[in-house]
Amino acid sequence: MASSALSAVRRARELADLADDPHVDLVVVGGGVTGTGVALDAAARGLSVVLAERADLASGTSRWSSKLVHGGLRYLAHGDVGVAYESAVERGRIMATIAPHLCRALPMVLPLTPGISRSARIQARAGLAAGDLLRLLAWTGRDLLPSARRLTTAQTLDLVPGVRRDSAGGLLSFDGQLTDDARLVVAIARTAAAHGAVILTRCEASDLTGDGAVLTDRLTGSSLQVSARAVVNAAGVWAGGLAPGVNLQPSRGAHVVLDASVLPGLKAGLTVPVPGERARFVFALPVPGEQRVYIGLTDEPAEPPDAMLAALKPTAAEIDFLLTTISSVLATALRPGDVAGSFAGLRPLLAGRAGSTADLSRRHAVLTASDGLVTVVGGKLTTYRRMAQDAVDAALTRPVLSGRAVRPCATTRLPLVGAAAPADLRQIAAPARLVARYGTDAPDVVALAESDPRLAKPIALGVIGAELAFALQREGALCADDLLDRRTRIGLVPADRERALPEVLALLAEFGQPDAR
Repeated sequence: MASSALSAVRRARELADLADDPHVDLVVVGGGVTGTGVALDAAARGLSVVLAERADLASGTSRWSSKLVHGGLRYLAHGDVGVAYESAVERGRIMATIAPHLCRALPMVLPLTPGISRSARIQARAGLAAGDLLRLLAWTGRDLLPSARRLTTAQTLDLVPGVRRDSAGGLLSFDGQLTDDARLVVAIARTAAAHGAVILTRCEASDLTGDGAVLTDRLTGSSLQVSARAVVNAAGVWAGGLAPGVNLQPSRGAHVVLDASVLPGLKAGLTVPVPGERARFVFALPVPGEQRVYIGLTDEPAEPPDAMLAALKPTAAEIDFLLTTISSVLATALRPGDVAGSFAGLRPLLAGRAGSTADLSRRHAVLTASDGLVTVVGGKLTTYRRMAQDAVDAALTRPVLSGRAVRPCATTRLPLVGAAAPADLRQIAAPARLVARYGTDAPDVVALAESDPRLAKPIALGVIGAELAFALQREGALCADDLLDRRTRIGLVPADRERALPEVLALLAEFGQPDAR
């Protein structure tokens, strides 16, 4: 296998090699969770692969999720049984095999306060039973996700100390929580690189057809025509602009970021039903390894020009909705002044006839144009692997590939870089915070810190300089934004970003290259 390390040096070398021989089996457009998943699936089958991403890995929708690996209960409530089951199966695979170092079981508490209606309580209890059934059908054991159960008032207050004292206990369930969604994307990309895929960030694809694309290096401006036996468009909300006839209705999901001191002692995700909505909730989620809490999530239509932006800011109305909904079960209401940061992302949903984007199906679709261009849209972060498998299967139906001796899909049991069994992860000689972010690579981060005292120094949120150096040498980071906003989450809070930026730029100049923004 090839090295999994992504760096500026490797990028330049692979661009030069591609210019010398611009012929590959597959071009993938988009460096989010779906695009990197496609690159990994295809490379693991033995295809030669080039992935082109116009910005950085996880620079679009993939880094703006709630960081949850959902089991699909919401979709079951909407009658989307197939999506719910698929989500439960893929959640189990991520937690057990694919990325156990990046995913943990998160307790979720729905407090039974007086404001929670009787119908909401009945729906929630039914949901817990259905969730356990989904877990069993997906063969996810209780060692990964414990069974749901009823909590006493004292137990509820222990897990969610800020909840109203007049609650009649709570309902406890479990779901998967990622350490970081962007880190999942980076791990997928590095694993694809280890299987021979060429991962090119800051490389924009245009003029897509089923037979190739024009790739433009956004750092130098040089372009080349790449010939491919197949092309997969996995550009998310930008997919429709690259493939005529693909009609999307993007949906904006907004979150706010609080300092953990605002909800002290939060040990579980707090779940609150949205009044008047079916199977829709707002969550307050403690962030592992960080003194932060995320509150989300909205579901509003996003129209151009919003739909073409990589990052959006939540509106005042969205922030008020999130704070008001969560505050309905709290002893002390949250205020706008408690918000330290915010973010919003876009879901690339297929347009439909539903009355709102909340009602549009999260089922993914693989569309093949008359010229053979394959586009994959819809879906959700949890089901990225299945989306990728289906997209590669579609690409393999092209006559120029159908006769190739290609290996079957291997990603159902393929661990990502850094993955190991939980028992083995606990034996790694590194701080638990680093193991949760890097898995078996954590000792390499520690070694960098030990090699240079400057790299052992904390930057922000517990992040040390060695993590930034590792990101430059092994994770494909090229600039300060990559380091602050995707390899770490320092940049989510503007004040943290401002304090960290000078030191990040200094480390970038010494261990990477001049800022490439």
